[in-house]
Amino acid sequence: MGSSQLHVALLASPGMGHLIPVLVLGDHLATHHNVKVTVLAITTSAETQFIKSHQKSNSNSPIDIVPVPAVNVSGLIDEKTKVVTQLRITVREALPSVRSSVAAMDRRPDALFVDLFCTQALSIIAEELGIPRYAYYPSTAWTAALFMYFQVFDKIIEGEFVDRLEPLRIPGCVPVQPEDFSDTLLDRTDPEYREIVNLGIELTQFDGLLINTWEELEPNTVKALRENEELRGIVKVPIYPIGPLKRSVESKNEGEGRSEILKWLDKQPVESVLYVSFGSGGLLTAEQTAELAWGLEKSQQRFIWVVRHPCDYAPVNYLSSKLDTGNDADDPDYLPEGFLSRTRDVGFVVQMWANQVEILTHPSVGGFLSHCGWNSTLESLTNKVPMVAWPLFAEQKMNAAMLTNEVGVAIRPAVAPTVKVVRREEIERMVRTLLQHNEGKGIRERVKKVKASGDIALSKGGSSYNSMCELLKDIHIRMHTWKSQSISLSQIN
Repeated sequence: MGSSQLHVALLASPGMGHLIPVLVLGDHLATHHNVKVTVLAITTSAETQFIKSHQKSNSNSPIDIVPVPAVNVSGLIDEKTKVVTQLRITVREALPSVRSSVAAMDRRPDALFVDLFCTQALSIIAEELGIPRYAYYPSTAWTAALFMYFQVFDKIIEGEFVDRLEPLRIPGCVPVQPEDFSDTLLDRTDPEYREIVNLGIELTQFDGLLINTWEELEPNTVKALRENEELRGIVKVPIYPIGPLKRSVESKNEGEGRSEILKWLDKQPVESVLYVSFGSGGLLTAEQTAELAWGLEKSQQRFIWVVRHPCDYAPVNYLSSKLDTGNDADDPDYLPEGFLSRTRDVGFVVQMWANQVEILTHPSVGGFLSHCGWNSTLESLTNKVPMVAWPLFAEQKMNAAMLTNEVGVAIRPAVAPTVKVVRREEIERMVRTLLQHNEGKGIRERVKKVKASGDIALSKGGSSYNSMCELLKDIHIRMHTWKSQSISLSQIN
């Protein structure tokens, strides 16, 4: 592969759920494959605050982070503009600054990696530089297959997808049931729909696609993406499953809230606590928040609940202007009266934020009620924690379907929480099933096998390790080929 150290630039779109996977990928490349990494992070105030904190607590980090301030796009959007459209517009407006940041580097990168919402950088930056360009898809191979193949459905299917009763059949893959369609694909008249279709097309045009999964988790889908002739006719991009990449546990236990949670967990029996959290952007309605509280109380099981103020207008708050890192009140008035006092012996309620990685690695945690974002899912699976799947937006319903039906490491409500309020009786049943019943024991055994397969995939000689080595070899080959072509052209001129 050559003796010189590769230098790659990683481009991250705004949003903590986007920045963190890119940082994890960068750290993995630097730590395990001796790659010099520069992360270009398109930042709002929340990410800027996080980066400063990250750099302060990781002074010996092997990666360099270059903030690229996001341009004010308030004149290009309005209150009806959905989050994917906001992200894509924000990235488009920031690309000139990204180009300047790359040009200012002491050493030009040998390759450019972009995250899911930065695929527009393909023609604007990477082709100008004449360097290999790769996309990083930090979720499942199944959802990646849908997004890339969706350009076909867009052409052959008439009418609105929200009215469709038949599944979407991706060649070689498990069909996507109507109830699991991503909300972003349902309304053809919304600009977000066209942005998603274009994003899927752009993914197929890179020199390679990294996916944060592993062959043993999704064997049939990975095989289809590589070998199915009908699917490969659309998805021509080489596929590199390189997961499961996840955040590591921080060695320092800073912050009163974090230490109090750990002290509380230390007193609980092994695998007895349900952790409840909906990620950095997930929000519930007031009615659903109350039903969840009653369900947890009625289950009589131990729990940690990261609760946020209810919101009745949207289940997602990706682009918050601030990073929430603490409690917003000592006694939240949106929980049922007396809930905290009645559950004081079995529950721990923390408002807004908790250190999820620390919690999930604690031996007392025996289940995770989660929105099924892929970051959280991997943190759960790799810590042998089975799940109650509670999808809210984006590809989370597909993730929930795969975890429940294909992998068998989760249970989910009968009707999606975005369609119907999940009542306290069903919540009580799911919690008891996961933590008490024989069905929960079977799920727990399966999740342990999944964790073991992920460990093997990342170890030297494993499928994901080998896949990453093949990717880096491809970069070397492309880099040397283009350098040779440049020298030949300069000699002719």
